[in-house]
Order: sequence, then C-alpha cells, then structure tokens
Amino acid sequence: MALRTGQLFSLFLLVHLEGILQALPLEFAPYDDGIVNNEVDQLLSLNQAARQEDDAPTSTSEYRSNAGDKPGVPKEVKNWPAEDLNLGQVTAVAVNSAQQPVIFHRAERSWDRFTFNFTHYYLQAHLGPIKDPTILTLDPHNGNVVAKWGADMFYMPHGLTIDRHDNLWITDVGMHQAFKFKPGEQQPTIIFGELLVPGSDTKHLCKPTSIAVATTGEVFIADGYCNSRILKYNAAGGLLKIIPNPADVMSLQVPHSLALIESIDRLCIADRENMRVVCPRAGLYSLKGKKNNPLTIQQPDMGRLFAVAAKGKLIYAVNGPTNQLLSVQGLTIDPENESVIDHWAPEEGFNNPHDIAVNLNGSALYVVEIGPNKVWKFEIVPPKK
Repeated sequence: MALRTGQLFSLFLLVHLEGILQALPLEFAPYDDGIVNNEVDQLLSLNQAARQEDDAPTSTSEYRSNAGDKPGVPKEVKNWPAEDLNLGQVTAVAVNSAQQPVIFHRAERSWDRFTFNFTHYYLQAHLGPIKDPTILTLDPHNGNVVAKWGADMFYMPHGLTIDRHDNLWITDVGMHQAFKFKPGEQQPTIIFGELLVPGSDTKHLCKPTSIAVATTGEVFIADGYCNSRILKYNAAGGLLKIIPNPADVMSLQVPHSLALIESIDRLCIADRENMRVVCPRAGLYSLKGKKNNPLTIQQPDMGRLFAVAAKGKLIYAVNGPTNQLLSVQGLTIDPENESVIDHWAPEEGFNNPHDIAVNLNGSALYVVEIGPNKVWKFEIVPPKK
C-alpha cells in the first residue's frame, strides 16, 4: 500500500532525527518526564553549523562590560592543560586541600539513548565497570596527571565532591548509587542506594547527580534525574530530611548540581530543567527571624543550569545548550540579592559544560565539558580598584 505524503514526511523526520542522535551521543534526561525534547534541542545545538548566532558574544571581553566594579572575574588560562589528557566524557571536577583539581570521567563509555531503558535500568551492566582509571588528579600549574585511580569500579560516572577532610563523595548514575571514599582508599566507607537498582523510596536512588557536604557533617545528595529530590543525611549516613517535602511550594526538575553557602545556611541547587538556581534553607543551624523562603535566581538568558559552585557568598554557575538564542556561558551569581552579576566564557566559547569547581583560596575555578571532553582553568582576577 502506498504511503501518503504526510506519512512519508513523518518517516523522513524520524530517520533524520535518529541520524542526529546516533551522530551526537550525549547525556540524556529521563524518557518519561517530558524532558526529552529539551535534550534533542541540546544535541542540535552542539552541531556547530546549527548554532551560529549573529548576536552571540565571540570573545571573553564581550562578557565583561564594567567588570571593574564587580567581584573577581574568571579569566581563561591559555594552553591548560599543557598536554592532551585523552579523556572520555568529563562529568565532574572538584578541588582538594592541596589546590589540585580532581576530575571524574567515563573513559571509553558514554551516555546515549541506548544506555538506559524507560524504567531507568542501566542496559550496559553486562559490560561490567569501566576498565580504565576514572578519577584523575591534575597538577594545578600545567594540568598534567599526577595520580589516577577508579579502574574497574564505576559504570557511568556523574558527580564528584571533595570535603574539607579530602574525603571523596561520588555519584554513579548507572549504578544508582552514591559513595564516600576516605583519602587514599579505594573501598567506600558509606554506600547509598542499591547496586544497579533504581528506586524512589528512602533505600534507593535513581540516577543521582551531585553531593554537597557541610562542615557540620551533614550530607546532601541530589537524587536527580528520576526523583528530582534532595536527600539530607547525617554524617553516619542516616536520613534526616527529603527536600522538597510535601508541604513545600518549591518543586525541582532535574537537580543537577549542589553547592552549600554555610554562612547564610543555604543549599544552592542547579535546577536544570526549571532553568534556575534555587537556594532553600540547608537547616544547618537556626536563623530565627531570617527569610525562610527559597532564594531564586532566574533570568531570561540563564538557560538550563548544569552546575553551581560556591565561594564566599557568591555562586559560580555554568549553563548548557538550551536553544539557538541563548549563549552557553558561565555566570557569577549573588544569591542573597537573587541576581546574576556577571557573564563569562573562554575566548573560543563553551560547548557543553557539565560541572564547575572553585579552589580553596578562591583564586581559580575549573569547568569540565562533555563533548568536547575537556577541562578548562580560569584565574579569578581581582576587581580593579
């Protein structure tokens, strides 16, 4: 039976879209929560021919009008790292007490539309864990690898946080688990979730994305892609709270990254698909008489927020491809005033930033990307007097 014109056109679109998806494998959001169309937009925007924008900034200087009266401006460090690190999809970066950036990457493995089924089970479990080291410590001066580990341990790396005691906190979206590793050890001391089993109860995680750790010992896990919730634990791993709770007005849609500002008792969340940063109370101590409503930073040019990092009372953030009208860029945010105070990017521009971290003395920040698989270093230049 002959196909009608409309049927032929629909078939053409399906074939064309499949070709795009196969050509540009990238991290996907859950299939059943209405986000997949945004992920298709992200794939399309990574095609350089499709994302040419006449009015997009083309150099870092165009992001920096009147930067002299602002807090420190991130300035790209050229030729860093000095050598090709031969990375897979780089999903996370953190900085240890020695001021060394530590990155988490997927080596030969990638997240594409064949990685999970509709119920979030990892379809490549039969391959076993990634054979190559997935955690690399870099020299902050030249970017060379000074240490590496994590071979035969992780299935689909995602989040990495280093606390003040140099413990590593890790999330793996394929394993549906989160882990705490003490410095120098390769066996976790705490495990959250059940291996390879997604779930939404208090004993399970489903594609967890990020972790924040307070100096008081509380741990916040973004149970991100499926459940869109934050789980708060005590230092021993006992569950204290779920954010948002049923009484909260705030709702999240893929909490992708977390950052704590303890001085104002705020947990700042890159609420990715809501295209905002939202900072509810962390509940680390009592602040009687203070504002309890979440601080919300949302502006038309923010796009899909992938990552946040805190230094002092500022938040540094990076967005990702959203549509052809919005630049992929870094943002400096004043959460207390609920405002974006600066935009920045490397001279050649970002493609698909995934995580961001600031070093302990606030002199440098690092951004990692998925596609191209890259690590950027920026110096935070003090404002002009």
